[in-house]
Amino acid sequence: MKAASAARSILTTLHEVMASRTHTQAKLNQVVDVIGEALDSEVCTIYLLRDGMLELFATRGLNQAAVHVTRLGVGEGLTGSIAQNIETLNLDEAATHPEFQYRPETGEEKFHSLAGVPIVRRERAIGVLTVQHVEPRKYAEVEIEALQTVAMVLAELINNAALVDEEDIGGPAEARTGQDRLDGLKLVKGLAIGEAVFHQPRVQIEQTVAEDTEAERERVYLAFDRMREQIDTMTGQAEFGLGGEHEQVLETYKMFAYDEGWSRRINEAIDSGLTAEAAIERVQQRTRMRMREISDPLLQDRMHDLEDLANRLIRIVSGQLGTAAQKGLTRDAILVAKNLGPAELLEYDKRRLKGVVLEEGSLTAHVVIVARAMGVPVVGRIRNLRGMVREGDEVLVDGDSGSVTLRPGNGVLSAFEARFARAKEKKAAYAKLREIEPFTRDGERIEVMMNAGLRDDVGMLAMTGADGIGLYRTEFQFLVSAGLPSRERQARLYRDVLDAAKGKPVIFRTVDIGGDKALPYLANEIAKEDENPAMGWRALRLALEREGLMKSQARALLEGCAGRELNVMFPMVSEPWEFDAAKKVFEQQLDFLRKRKHQLPSAIRYGVMLEVPSLAETLDQLLPRLSFVSIGTNDLTQFLFAADRANPMLAERYDWLSPAILRFLDRVVKNCVGTPVDLGVCGEMGGRRLEALALIGLGIRRLSITPAAVGQIKELVRKVDTKEIGEAMIGWLAVPPENMREALQAWAMERDIEVD
Repeated sequence: MKAASAARSILTTLHEVMASRTHTQAKLNQVVDVIGEALDSEVCTIYLLRDGMLELFATRGLNQAAVHVTRLGVGEGLTGSIAQNIETLNLDEAATHPEFQYRPETGEEKFHSLAGVPIVRRERAIGVLTVQHVEPRKYAEVEIEALQTVAMVLAELINNAALVDEEDIGGPAEARTGQDRLDGLKLVKGLAIGEAVFHQPRVQIEQTVAEDTEAERERVYLAFDRMREQIDTMTGQAEFGLGGEHEQVLETYKMFAYDEGWSRRINEAIDSGLTAEAAIERVQQRTRMRMREISDPLLQDRMHDLEDLANRLIRIVSGQLGTAAQKGLTRDAILVAKNLGPAELLEYDKRRLKGVVLEEGSLTAHVVIVARAMGVPVVGRIRNLRGMVREGDEVLVDGDSGSVTLRPGNGVLSAFEARFARAKEKKAAYAKLREIEPFTRDGERIEVMMNAGLRDDVGMLAMTGADGIGLYRTEFQFLVSAGLPSRERQARLYRDVLDAAKGKPVIFRTVDIGGDKALPYLANEIAKEDENPAMGWRALRLALEREGLMKSQARALLEGCAGRELNVMFPMVSEPWEFDAAKKVFEQQLDFLRKRKHQLPSAIRYGVMLEVPSLAETLDQLLPRLSFVSIGTNDLTQFLFAADRANPMLAERYDWLSPAILRFLDRVVKNCVGTPVDLGVCGEMGGRRLEALALIGLGIRRLSITPAAVGQIKELVRKVDTKEIGEAMIGWLAVPPENMREALQAWAMERDIEVD
């Protein structure tokens, strides 16, 4: 039995039931009989959401006396779990599931197996459809798909019969008048003010059962053609210049648009008797359920791209094309969406689009990469956002802190506008320092470099006046690609980055992937089950094991930097032998190119990231083989304190200005004194004024920081006397004050050095 034929058989009968003149309860009673017989299941049950509870509305096989008596809370028992998580369950022994609850009035104790699917409307569960069997058995995939299809039709029947209250299915957001502050995830930094604009009104599917299957199929084919034309047009537009990472993002997006498997699944749903709109929604629901089962954030982001395309396709096929982008923005806007695809963001007028707020979203999402290139602040992970905000509400987006303020009061608005104005003034003041070299008051030259990871980030060199790129994260190219980037494509990127740097130095860090930065296309080859991914199978550890990956990148860097100096840095080095092994790969590739008369880099400088504390204990052995060392303060801090920096409970607990950190850094600095090795710091620590002041006091003379911090750190450097701060640090490290941060702040205030 195929899923399509099973579902069509049920839908044909259900169509007749729904068209009959009997009352709704009688229809539901017939529905459970139809499904039970079609799937040869002894029990079929429908629960519906009423007054916030799941009420048993109809059953075949359980005690009829339990109908309208048995009620479960959302999240209670297996049925409540299905509704809460909007997930499908398929259990051969239901009683062994941790969420199982026995209800004696139903008489279900003799049934072992259970399969249940949510009945969904407006992306919320309004009920649950279950089947049960005496014998322990898993239901076949075709049976589950048939149940999911039937659940869609039931949602229409239930809605038409008004069996579920409007508030239970998430009706219009209640009118709100007061100020609300919402905290989310910082995705793209920056400040923005504008009026709330909903990205996409929900397309309501009015008819789920098809009358003419071939006509529905033709509608979908035409919609696919139109959607692919739109995507092709977008990928052909040079939004940010040729070859940017967003181009790779859109290529991945385009791959989904032409995916035959996706279109085949929609066709199969049409075969089961659904309309074109319902078939797309049916497949989309299945995608959402799969997303909830995926723990890999990168794979989740790719599924979001597919969701974005499904939304686009359903709007085309239904004729409801009214996204905010297509209607056009008429005012400064803050875009509000559950999630957003990269192509959809590119459709907006960048003069009017000031910020984006998402219910979902992640740091690795494609839309974030594009938004960063557009300079649009983004805050994500705000639950029930669309239930809190109304179209036209004034919204303040603080991408620096990850907060959003809805309908701000006059005081809050004035303070935000003042902060916004100060930020603009400071930005303008820092821009004036673009051509000024950062010398301290006593004449010490501090190198202020920037971190980058996208080709377009390199443009910030000229805008900020940074001395170069102290950390180019090469893994970004791997993270946004649909497959492993070819050696030629890697080399082209490195060549383009050097071209854009216009002679300023660039330090390329070899790929730091694995752990929490898993690649979907290497899913079977990279260990993904690390309990502590930041300390797991990642970076150089992984690259040395996957020799082909390391060789490919080594050759690409050597070819891309031909005729120019190559600065290459290895991450996560724990012991000297790891550096030696990585350098050997480069030397072998260098010899290969030399024998074939290829042009080589004019010079090669090798360095390491010092982020694993163990390396500091053998640094004296390694220094003679190094040209430079970059201290990676982000990872180093969490390793020193055994504290996961991604854990919100620990994020603010351990201070960068702790004597433990500063004494460790002081030892590293002293190790490098008297050697030709260039020592620097790359990481967020160097981009904060007070922390940068401490680093200069320790003797650090090279900082590589986020581009947004370059101007303010250059301004700070010009106010500092290195001898004076150096002497103060010697005293504090010998006898640490009760609060190092407060001591440093007081020292700076006495000298009129702003450190906020």
